[in-house]
Amino acid sequence: MALQARSEAGSGTLVEKLGDTLRKAIGAGLFPPGSKLPSEAQLSEAHGVSRTVVREAIASLRADRLVEARQGAGVFVLTPQEPTPAPLLIGNVDPARVSSMIELLELRTAVEVEAAGLAALRRSPAQEEVILERHYAIRACLEAGQSTTEADFALHLAIAEATNNPRFREFLAMIGKNAIPRAALRDEDSEEDQSAYLHLIDAEHADIVEAISRGDEEAARDAMRRHLRGSQARYRALLREQRQPVR
Repeated sequence: MALQARSEAGSGTLVEKLGDTLRKAIGAGLFPPGSKLPSEAQLSEAHGVSRTVVREAIASLRADRLVEARQGAGVFVLTPQEPTPAPLLIGNVDPARVSSMIELLELRTAVEVEAAGLAALRRSPAQEEVILERHYAIRACLEAGQSTTEADFALHLAIAEATNNPRFREFLAMIGKNAIPRAALRDEDSEEDQSAYLHLIDAEHADIVEAISRGDEEAARDAMRRHLRGSQARYRALLREQRQPVR
């Protein structure tokens, strides 16, 4: 597999060729994991290139985590890394579409009801404190007349964190804060109506937080179920309002 070109003109191409040659050799098992590659001088002679080309080719292999250099010992082949699984993605979720949000709320209900129950069982004192702080943060936003979306999402993340199962938090993080229902707040609603809606959500959150704090697994599940199903019902009412009568 020697490279015959000896000219330094176009050394970039020589580096690529030598790098590809060594990658193929490693992939074919000619240099198994843990084995030592030939020395710089040996590779230079075998492939008819300068030591500079060899060093750059080895550097590219190191960047790809195929080999590692050990001071005073040489360059050794690494065990291939397992490919990183592709992240789970939920496509075609449009926060502006009521039907899309209903679908997402149904999925959240299936996951977060169990998360609330597990949080009631498994939360640490520190995690419980964070949940309480996140709930108080929502109330502070309400009192200040500020958007509660960020604080609301932070509370749900804190509950997921308290399951001590990282997959619950990863699921919510994947969906993102757009999963927090706010479409039930319409521009034409009065300030009084909007305030009543937000305080209803706060009361639902309070039921969830108190059940978790008591360590009441079933009450936590029931409170989260009521909260998310209530959001579904509010979205469905909005969907019915948006439909035009058939003439």
